[in-house]
Amino acid sequence: MRDASWLDWPFFDQKHHELAQSLEDWCAATLQNVDHSDTDAACRHLVAQLGRGGWLQFAVPQGPDGSWGGRWPQIDSRAVCILRETLARHDGLADFAFAMQGLGSGAISLAGSDALRQHYLPRVASGQAIAAFALSELDAGSDVAAMACAAVPDGDDYVLDGEKTWISNGGIADFYCVFARTGEAPGARGISAFVVDADTPGLTIADRIDVMAPHPLATLRFEACRIPRTQMLGAPGQGFKLAMMTLDIFRASVAAAALGFARRALDEALTRATSRKMFGQRLADLQLTQAALGDMACDIDAAALLTYRAAWLRDVKGVRTTREAAMAKMAATESAQRVIDRALQMFGGAGVVSGAPVEKLYREIRALRIYEGATEVQKLIIARELLKDLEAKQP
Repeated sequence: MRDASWLDWPFFDQKHHELAQSLEDWCAATLQNVDHSDTDAACRHLVAQLGRGGWLQFAVPQGPDGSWGGRWPQIDSRAVCILRETLARHDGLADFAFAMQGLGSGAISLAGSDALRQHYLPRVASGQAIAAFALSELDAGSDVAAMACAAVPDGDDYVLDGEKTWISNGGIADFYCVFARTGEAPGARGISAFVVDADTPGLTIADRIDVMAPHPLATLRFEACRIPRTQMLGAPGQGFKLAMMTLDIFRASVAAAALGFARRALDEALTRATSRKMFGQRLADLQLTQAALGDMACDIDAAALLTYRAAWLRDVKGVRTTREAAMAKMAATESAQRVIDRALQMFGGAGVVSGAPVEKLYREIRALRIYEGATEVQKLIIARELLKDLEAKQP
């Protein structure tokens, strides 16, 4: 029941049409019987599968002479969104596995030295190395500038101490892009970024975190963890800016993942509504059901338009899309929650049975309204950008 009519919108080139069809065929053949009983093993398996399929090549840039392993010269936001939407519609953990390869290595793509890019990015693109993005702390989630994890210079190294938590791929990653306070200036201006290999002495997994839609998640602990200066990403004190640039690239793709979940929920709802008999007619014949389906379809298209506008602006116009990506992320995740809730309601008691498609979607969508900037934070970002634009236009 896949609806691909949105690909006819003017946001896409022929290469995006070909990507969407090839990916859909691959998902239908590969993701139908993934064993999710062991989340870590499933995630490793999916990263390897995505690497063999060539899909992770869209998570990194090509680099000079193709030496970074990417498919296209730059990370294409529309391609990333198509990938995430399609993968999410088929398997939430597959979407997670793809997304974290891009987010986890994004800071290397943006600001790594040539040596770091050539060492890490090809392995990310092939699925041979699992990446992770280590930014959040217990008291520094939305307020990143409050982070306490610190890196102190010592000769040719930095010595890292502190903890990071809510780290996706924590416990299975081969390397982490870690953001730590280096003290060049107060607040956000005194944060730097480093690549830390998982087997570096002083780095341990302090705790594994179980969440309602299972994926690898952990708290990392750094104790006198010595990192060569050559592992720094960008210049000292530029880590916060680099973290925000990385999130800006991938934030619209969170909206795309929410779209994938919502489209799957609408498919499930339509199947249910047209097959379920009630009061001598189909559930779909009831006006209340039709009204719900109408709301769901409008929510999905509105979110899709915002999502692919943000991606198109970044790819084609080459402009900063902080406001547009925030709008897309907020609208798509919030509307997907409504769509999935309505779909589950149509299933009645069958919808809350553990393992039912809509039950899994209900658990999958909830985290998207929080991670990579909660809905409340997106509202602040949108308002801040509006005010900034207004002030810039004033004489």
